[in-house]
Amino acid sequence: MNAKVSENEQYLSASNRITAVIVMVIGVAGQVDIAVEWRTLGGLEVAAVIALLMVASYVGLFRPSVTLRPESLLIRNHVRNHVVPWSMITEADVTDILRIHTADRRLRCPGVQLVMRDIRKERAGTRKRKTETSMSRAEFVVGRVDHHIDLYGGKDSADAGIVTTWAVPELAIAAVLAVVVVVAQLLR
Repeated sequence: MNAKVSENEQYLSASNRITAVIVMVIGVAGQVDIAVEWRTLGGLEVAAVIALLMVASYVGLFRPSVTLRPESLLIRNHVRNHVVPWSMITEADVTDILRIHTADRRLRCPGVQLVMRDIRKERAGTRKRKTETSMSRAEFVVGRVDHHIDLYGGKDSADAGIVTTWAVPELAIAAVLAVVVVVAQLLR
């Protein structure tokens, strides 16, 4: 029995995700300590602030990614998602992060980024071609995007457009936690 192979390809920054997980684990440890030892309005306020920092690390480090699908390109930025049909993409390139160009917009994709160390080595001329550098990884992603444009670019309908949505769950959680912080501060 063969396992079904997904046609989706997801690219993201592994080092950012590791950092986010470490921050969230430390935050959970702080939350447990507050729940056990510090059950006051001040404790509630500190717990909400820690939870806000955990949400910020999730949004800033864990969430960004680029997913190549047969029907479209999904760009998950910090607080917004962009779904771009392949026929609308004119070019993909990398500066410090991946950029997707359309006829009227340029979308930045922080899920695929270059490490400053690799950029400095490139500018100084000391960079050797290795497969483990962020530059070669970003170039690989650009090549995959170009391949998908060639493969799926002519199959989209003419009326398809870029669909942009907000990251509602993340924003709602951050708003609720901010209200809890303010209310706990006012009642204290």
